[in-house]
Amino acid sequence: MTTTTARRKPVRQPAKSDRAPAVQSDLEAAVAAEDPQTLRDLFRDMLFIRRFEERTAQSYQQAKVGGYCHLNLGEEATVVGIGAAMRPTDYLFTNYREHGYALAKGIEPGRVMAELYGRSTGTSKGWGGSMHMYDTAARMLGGYAIVGGQVPLAVGAALAIDYRDGDDVVVCQMGEGTTNIGAFHESLNIAALWGLPVVFLVINNQTGMGTTVEKSSAEPDLYKRAAAYRMRGERVDGTDVLAVRDLASELIEDARRDGKPALLEAVSYRLKGHSVVDPAKYRSTDTVAVAREHDPIVLWQQRLLAAGVLTEQALADVEHAVAEGVAAAVEFADSSPHPEPSSLFDYTYATPVPGDSRRLPADPLFTH
Repeated sequence: MTTTTARRKPVRQPAKSDRAPAVQSDLEAAVAAEDPQTLRDLFRDMLFIRRFEERTAQSYQQAKVGGYCHLNLGEEATVVGIGAAMRPTDYLFTNYREHGYALAKGIEPGRVMAELYGRSTGTSKGWGGSMHMYDTAARMLGGYAIVGGQVPLAVGAALAIDYRDGDDVVVCQMGEGTTNIGAFHESLNIAALWGLPVVFLVINNQTGMGTTVEKSSAEPDLYKRAAAYRMRGERVDGTDVLAVRDLASELIEDARRDGKPALLEAVSYRLKGHSVVDPAKYRSTDTVAVAREHDPIVLWQQRLLAAGVLTEQALADVEHAVAEGVAAAVEFADSSPHPEPSSLFDYTYATPVPGDSRRLPADPLFTH
């Protein structure tokens, strides 16, 4: 048997300029050209998600939220930007880091928090929890705990829209790690072949669980993967809510008008570990410092204050209103009932099935 050391050759590390967002807005000009109330609304929505997620982490530590829990801390500009780009009738599929997306899609904060608390008033009636937000009326079709599980389903939804000659669009959000699985490539291939109205949104927070993109992806410029399917691929600064909104709007409207799928990579910085219980000890002090320097809440607050769009008093008013809204969501969740055990099997099947067993664990098989 012969041996080789070829596989141990160092992988080329891309230059920092390679990883810089391809779409950079002139922030001052963009802020000056925008309606001031719209800017304030976007900031308020970003801040609400931040405070909601911070309160969720606290509730998790108080054992009021069970299971796994992944937060949008640091990604608020992308979350709000994509929400602003979508029509209410457009469909959204997400991964398990989805609380902020549920809020951006217009789902009532109390129902989102109630789902986290496992209460019957939650979006999935308390049976889904943190990773399984779902709301048909808001057209948010999950929350998927399996990495990439949402991608083929999103393409299926886009096929249904196309088959019915609809004009809605599907946005399929995922983390950067999903771009390495087979279903990602199969889904992009079908979407491109059949001209389906779907935009694939890759949230590149630069760390898949504890591994950097450069160490897990032979092509770390993830937007370039669209080229393999002759699909438009773009990269955007995920800390710039206007840049995300404007580029996402363009891609969504292309998909709506011409059935052109696209891949949008939003580069942001995850401020905490992969989940609430992850201390993120794999991160260096310098890496943490860089992430904090790119905190979208701090950056946008500073820009709006500098532009005179926000005053210190207006900022205090927004903080107060957001705090009250989050507190109301927690109160609603805390006061909501737990699901009845008898409802455990209510949604096993979409329609009644003959012979469907409704036995609970330890119930006798025979009652006579």
